[in-house]
Amino acid sequence: MSGEASAPGASPRAPRPGTQKWSGTVAKKGDRATKEKTAPILTPVGEAEPKNLEEYQCTGLLDTDFAELCTRSGYKDFPKVVTRPRPHPTFVPSASISEKLTVDDQRLSASCSLNSLESKYVFFRPTIRVELESDEKSVKEIYIRGWRVEERMLGIFSKCLPPLSQLQAINLWKVGLTDKTLTTFIALLPLCSSSLRKVSLEGNPLPEQSYHKLMAPESTIAHLSLRNNNIDDRGAQLLGQALSTLHSCNRTLVSLNLGFNHIGDEGAGYIADGLRLNRSLLWLSLAHNRIQDKGALKLAEVLRPFELTHTEVVERRRLLLEKGTPERSRSPSTSRLGDSKSDREKSQTGGLSSVSLVDKTDKTQVVKAAKGLGKKKEKPGEVVKKEEKSGSGQLSAQGTLKKDDFKASKGKVTIPEQKPTKGKGPKTGVREKRSTLLESELVAETTETVSPLLEPVEHRDGKVFMPGNKVLLHLNLLRNQITEVGLDGFLAAVQYQAQFTQANSTSKGPVGLLWLSLEKNCFFPRCPAYATIQELMLPRDPISKAEPREEEALAPST
Repeated sequence: MSGEASAPGASPRAPRPGTQKWSGTVAKKGDRATKEKTAPILTPVGEAEPKNLEEYQCTGLLDTDFAELCTRSGYKDFPKVVTRPRPHPTFVPSASISEKLTVDDQRLSASCSLNSLESKYVFFRPTIRVELESDEKSVKEIYIRGWRVEERMLGIFSKCLPPLSQLQAINLWKVGLTDKTLTTFIALLPLCSSSLRKVSLEGNPLPEQSYHKLMAPESTIAHLSLRNNNIDDRGAQLLGQALSTLHSCNRTLVSLNLGFNHIGDEGAGYIADGLRLNRSLLWLSLAHNRIQDKGALKLAEVLRPFELTHTEVVERRRLLLEKGTPERSRSPSTSRLGDSKSDREKSQTGGLSSVSLVDKTDKTQVVKAAKGLGKKKEKPGEVVKKEEKSGSGQLSAQGTLKKDDFKASKGKVTIPEQKPTKGKGPKTGVREKRSTLLESELVAETTETVSPLLEPVEHRDGKVFMPGNKVLLHLNLLRNQITEVGLDGFLAAVQYQAQFTQANSTSKGPVGLLWLSLEKNCFFPRCPAYATIQELMLPRDPISKAEPREEEALAPST
């Protein structure tokens, strides 16, 4: 009984080691619980997200970095990075291969329909397509299309794109950008490689149309495409102001594509205003818009000599004044000697208003007559007079002296009219004739000045005319609403540029339009004005010049 009693007594004692095991199991469960508690900390959600993103060091491999950053950001399903396929040469299969393909097709006939159905939707799956360099490693161009890029995704791009040292272009097509995400995207661009010069944002209409922020003066974008963004006249106004204003100018943008938008005459006028003082844009497309004759005439006006407004004339004089001040501290040059001689000559002619000698012999005679006095009695007032003279654009070659006036000036070397010249500039007569000979020398001398307002100008009937924009080489106005009225404006512009090119064939510099597209507008294709434009543009088109050369090069080989 004792054994039997001990057995039942042993049964309650038996669990003691069991309790130790149970306590062991409890400890294991506790360990598992602690692991389960630390699991949410590993998944970056909320406040932990920026910390984990900063801890990860990108390797420069976009597929690896993007996948890791998306995982750390809490994305379970994210787009894959795939290589954009390149066009392959035409492939002609042999007979053995074709027979093998038929056998394989028979084996897989049951799954053909399913595979073909899936292959149709592969293209529409969210992906990041990349184009690689020749080494098949470095990413050269990125294509994102058809899926929404949010603020958090742009944060991931700000980490994985800067290490791509060979990145040249980013293309975003219908990615649901907003004005806020566009600002974030613009802040991302300076972080990327300096080789990134091309940005394409197509199919991303914005309520505030803030695309002009991509063209800020500090922007490094050289090629910008904004097609299919519903840009209207208000958006075109912002873009025109980004091209150039009186005090600022974009100097990096080379090509701008505004095709397939809603730009009308008013918007075309704003773009034309931006082209007045812009000297960097070479390629402009306004195809498939709503531009009519009024807007076309505005664009054509900029391509030939146009009149400066009063505000532009005042700004030009201010720039010339600022430009003339440091010139006095530098070593004298040919143009400066001409200015000093004319100033001395003016001080001796009893206050002749803005008239100077052009003939070199007359200049030397006047300088000889006043050589001693000009060196001794040069006062600060005369320096001011010189600066104001150069600032007002009235340079030394602005007219001719009559012989009687010249003789009188020789006898009046010590005239008292030199004294009240303090703070007063030269008087400008109505009957004086203006020229830009020495002004062009002044602009050529100081090549560091890039403001178009300092270009040589022409004075006609009391108005100041600039030679027009000759930097723009390509203009596309396909499929607008331009009639023969607007066509005549472009004909006048093309004729002027052709004459200018012939007169300056030996000189280097911008020559004007090389390609102009006006097809599919509201005029008859065989109208005389359009035919004349085509005749004038044909010898200027570099593509049409290259084709005969290629034919000549291939002729001997055949």
